[in-house]
Amino acid sequence: MPQGSKKLAGITALIGSLLLGSCGTGGEEVCDNPLVANLPLSSFRSSSQLTSSHGPVFAKVNRREGAGGWSPLVSDRYQWLEVDLGRRTQITAVATQGRYGSSDWLTAYLLMFSDTGHNWRQHRQEDSLGAFPGNSNADTVVQYKLEQPVIARFLRLIPLDWNPTGRIGLRLETYGCRYTSDVANFDGSSSLVYRRSVRPSWTAMEVVSLKFKTLKNSGTLLHAEGQRDHSLTLVLEKGRLLLYHQQGVSSTSGGQLLVSMGSLLDDQHWHHVKLESLSTHLNLTVDKNTHQVHIPAELSHWDIHQLSLGAVQGHGLQKPILSNKNFHGCLENLLYNNLNLIHLAKQKNHQVSVVGNVTFSCAEQVSVAVTFTDSKSFLQLPGLTSWSSGLVSVALQFRTWNKAGLLLTFDLPQEEGSVWLYLSEARLRLQITKAGRAQLELSAGRSNRDFAGSGLNDGQWHSVELTSRQDHLSITVDKDEGATAHTSILLPLNTDSQLFFGGCHVQESRQECRNPFKVFQGCMRFLTLDGQTVDLIKVQQRLLGNYSHLQIDMCGIIDRCSPSHCKHGGRCTQSWSTFHCNCSNSGYRGATCHSSRYEQSCEAYKHKGNTSGHYHIDVDGSGPIKPQLIYCNMTEDMSWMVIQHNNTELTGVYSFPERNQHLTHFDYASDEEQLASIISQSEHCEQELSYHCRKSRLLNTPEGTPFSWWVGGPGPGQVQTYWGGALPGSRQCACGLQDNCLDSNHYCNCDADHDQWANDSGLLTHKETLPVRSLVLGDIQRPGSEAAYRVGPLRCHGDRNFWNAAFFDKETSYLHFPTFHGELNADISFLFKTTSSSGVFLENLGIKDFIRIELSSASEVVFSFDVGNGQLEVRVETNIPLNDNRWHSVRAERNVKEASLHVDEFPAATQEAPADGHIHLQLNSQLFIGGTASRQKGFLGCIRSLQLNGVTLDLEERAKITPGVQPGCPGHCSSYGSLCQNQGRCVERDNGFSCNCDQSAYTGAFCHKEVSASFKSSTSVAYNLKEPYELSRNSSALSSSIYSDVTLKGENISLSFRTSQCPALLLYVNSFYREYLALLINNHDELELRYKLHSSGDVEVLGSRVTNLANGRLHTVIIRRQADTVSVQIDQNTREDFNLTSDVEFNSIKSLILGRVQDSDELDAELAGLASLGFTGCLSGVCFNSISPLKAALLHPDSPVIVSGPLVQSSCGTSSPANPYAAETTHSLSDQTGPVDPGQPLVNAIKSDSALIGGVIAVGIFVTVSALAIMARFICSRKDTCRNQEVKAAQPEDGHEFPFSSQADCLSTPSENQKEYFI
Repeated sequence: MPQGSKKLAGITALIGSLLLGSCGTGGEEVCDNPLVANLPLSSFRSSSQLTSSHGPVFAKVNRREGAGGWSPLVSDRYQWLEVDLGRRTQITAVATQGRYGSSDWLTAYLLMFSDTGHNWRQHRQEDSLGAFPGNSNADTVVQYKLEQPVIARFLRLIPLDWNPTGRIGLRLETYGCRYTSDVANFDGSSSLVYRRSVRPSWTAMEVVSLKFKTLKNSGTLLHAEGQRDHSLTLVLEKGRLLLYHQQGVSSTSGGQLLVSMGSLLDDQHWHHVKLESLSTHLNLTVDKNTHQVHIPAELSHWDIHQLSLGAVQGHGLQKPILSNKNFHGCLENLLYNNLNLIHLAKQKNHQVSVVGNVTFSCAEQVSVAVTFTDSKSFLQLPGLTSWSSGLVSVALQFRTWNKAGLLLTFDLPQEEGSVWLYLSEARLRLQITKAGRAQLELSAGRSNRDFAGSGLNDGQWHSVELTSRQDHLSITVDKDEGATAHTSILLPLNTDSQLFFGGCHVQESRQECRNPFKVFQGCMRFLTLDGQTVDLIKVQQRLLGNYSHLQIDMCGIIDRCSPSHCKHGGRCTQSWSTFHCNCSNSGYRGATCHSSRYEQSCEAYKHKGNTSGHYHIDVDGSGPIKPQLIYCNMTEDMSWMVIQHNNTELTGVYSFPERNQHLTHFDYASDEEQLASIISQSEHCEQELSYHCRKSRLLNTPEGTPFSWWVGGPGPGQVQTYWGGALPGSRQCACGLQDNCLDSNHYCNCDADHDQWANDSGLLTHKETLPVRSLVLGDIQRPGSEAAYRVGPLRCHGDRNFWNAAFFDKETSYLHFPTFHGELNADISFLFKTTSSSGVFLENLGIKDFIRIELSSASEVVFSFDVGNGQLEVRVETNIPLNDNRWHSVRAERNVKEASLHVDEFPAATQEAPADGHIHLQLNSQLFIGGTASRQKGFLGCIRSLQLNGVTLDLEERAKITPGVQPGCPGHCSSYGSLCQNQGRCVERDNGFSCNCDQSAYTGAFCHKEVSASFKSSTSVAYNLKEPYELSRNSSALSSSIYSDVTLKGENISLSFRTSQCPALLLYVNSFYREYLALLINNHDELELRYKLHSSGDVEVLGSRVTNLANGRLHTVIIRRQADTVSVQIDQNTREDFNLTSDVEFNSIKSLILGRVQDSDELDAELAGLASLGFTGCLSGVCFNSISPLKAALLHPDSPVIVSGPLVQSSCGTSSPANPYAAETTHSLSDQTGPVDPGQPLVNAIKSDSALIGGVIAVGIFVTVSALAIMARFICSRKDTCRNQEVKAAQPEDGHEFPFSSQADCLSTPSENQKEYFI
């Protein structure tokens, strides 16, 4: 082999071995080498040392030199041990050990890292917990592996706690490996520009990654230009990273903001940024947080031609995002598609141009900051000798989240006064008092700054300068950007004056420092007195001034709102120590806006006692799908969710020779994810699909190509070639399935192609094909072809999740599911019923963490958990037993701020999370339901509708294969039966219950809707019972016929009425033996009850003292008779009691009559005359024992009721608002002009001839309004008095008393633009 080839082969082998070695078997080099053991003595520093043998050089693990480790002179929290690793190093773990042969060791400590030995950064676990666990003795080495490796040169350890019987003692080791990088420094006027020399082939992904550090809060970091003059610009503004998109060479706008991420990025620490451009979206990563941004379609195949770093170096025709603000700081490891651009620049590659002064090392400005951590923090500095001349200048920079806090105070001994410079409502204020009286108050600063709408508490650095010279005093905020205030008061300071920053010394009652305001919590830097910078390192070494509870040489500010823990669009605000989520208008609640305010279905609303109406539905609870407003139609048996789309009306299609097809698309009021979830969790869904035709074929059955089809199903949907009422894939209509089509040779009526109107209609009930998304009608181009279609709203009922239940009949039984993942937010909700006094509902364990909910006693539920801070418990104790075999609801939530527990409607219990503790719940075992892994304390009873973070666990499916657990749980009336009103009877169902209203005078889902009607004087409603002999002759008689041969010794009568007639007969009940009961309003406008319980006896008259009943208002009457005792209750008046003196038996009832009595031969003359007049007004809720004659007449035409005269269903109660889904227009055949085919559908006129119908509607509205106005004038002019029948022989008809059309609450099927058609 030639020598050159050998060398090449050797180099190739070397490179291959290096690559394989760097990758390793696990893909990464092992990085756990000890870093401290071999360091020189000069690498160790400390705050102090007890003796020379206790110095920091002896603080090496497992070494016994000197006194066996480091111990400071004083054991307090201001001590530290520092290690210089010699260069920036990747650190992966830290180990501690106590001082050898002593009782000195640490139990907790803080870790700080730095590149320069200044500007320290505290390392936190889980981004919140700062303290690390230490040792329990002096010998054991305790190692802590960092969750993420840290790149730093210097490490500083600060003791927090130590053995209480000893002192601080420490030996230390760190582990990691060497770190190499390419760095570039930009001075604010320099940049790097990378240009592609050859246009590459298109790739699916382009990646730019880098690290940066800076002290400036604004500057252009990156500008990428591609084809078609599109550009992406990444800028740092107010300490946040903003990504903009611009288009066009002549663009003068600032570009479109795509995303904003990060916060406080001007802290002079390294931050990682990664920008990934994919075909459909961008991924922007800042440190550990990634945000996905969908991009315009024109960027889908966009690639970068030129990349500028540190400034915008383009063609100059686009307006810069940040004018004249280039990046000032350092960049590291700048990679473009794995191409190291800084390395290329160092090699002077022709593709990378250096503009300005770019150096390849990071020149860092030393900035020593100080952090005021709590209410005890203060910094005290002495005055200067130069102040005796009368010139005083104090300047500083601060940053904070708090709206209030003291920045600076000092006394004026000669004036017996004080000066306070402080923040109040995010504005800077100066207050000067002399002899206890306020002499001056100045205010400066912007109360509404342009960034984030905040003031001086926006977390940004703000400068303050206080200057006093001769008779001039001024304060300046943010130099030229802020505000300046002036006054003519002199500040006589001298060398003896003491300045206090942030607060006062709380342990000494010093007169020289008083703070009537809140303490300052935040950071300060660049403290200068008369232009001289204060050496804060001397302060730290106790060589200058005094301080307490400060962190010097670091700024410990944390942005608790970036990333935000507020979910579902909750707005995050913060102070120094905590954050708050504003959940207004989000639809969610809780400390982090995690839990939904709304139910997940109409079924759930119904079981809270809600009736039909619009409700917000959150189909996935705390999941990502937003709540939606849906109409719930609550019937006696079902709870329907009705989802509208843009055209639910019957719409005509006419022949157009130039158009072969008619296409229509349906847009639903719900989003795609909402629709899919509703259909999935519902037991049944349906949608009406109708086609009316004349010479317009539909499916062209049985063998031809379909002329028409529709698209339905999830996502974009699939083509469907069957019609309403048929089966999927059948290519049939309903008539084909039922074998009754007009032409037996076809499977649809319309396919017969007759020249007369026909229709194919039916319901689509297969959820896999719903909803209908579009419709294509094909046979419409022939002359004479006419058609009309209707696609109704999507209607679904039932909730599989709500009724998903399991019954646990053994204490040792349980269900298990995969591990619950609720690291930062966990909400758990379910219902239970039991007769047991204790048991575990749910448990999930981790190595140390756990979560558990249990019934600890018959009246207490406990929610307990541990996320690493020790066990926390939240308890709710009730004042009623929970083991009453009724359903009870439990809702528990745990997040980074608090834990809460709700049981039924009892007051919730909450526990706040530790301010600086672990926040991640880490579980790894199976989730146990109804028991525990130890099979102890198992739950006996039912658990239903169990949801974890919005996801329902399928208890029934798991119970089918689990011994000791049964699927489902019957018995709901004990819990929900009270929802059935007005004598409604609760009926058990497999999934829930229903209210049987057969024995009630009311109707509706809960027997709550009044059944009422308007009567005219000629109206008569007679409910007839069978004659005695018919009962034995006809065994199939109605159940009510038993009254015909039964002797009643009591009645329960209830009804409501509204009338202006007096006298008036309200109810008449007679018998086969000429006995009767009559309820009436007499001539004196009083209620009167007449009994004749013996054919030859006298009539007993029971008169109420309540008057003014014929006043046109609604009144309710309840009558109870038991033998000879009668009670009468009218409205809210006092109950009146009466006694009958004659017979008490009511024998063989014949009929119950409302309104005019047609046959009055058996009545006396007075009552007969009154009965012949009828009743004019409104009756509602009429019930005689279990008979409801008015309900039978209106709703059950097959009942033994005879109605004569006009009877109009109405509402006697207060007028309810019109239902938005009420019918607006009713079209009849007489509305049409010209000849009309009797089978022709009357389609929505708006779709066919809007101008003509618009005029008709306008005229109709005008006539209606005019009539109502005249009617109202007539009504108002009437005197509210009782009209004597002797004066007027006939009752005048009053339009106010007779609403001829029922209101919207009588409708059962809502629609956005509902019409009624006569076809």
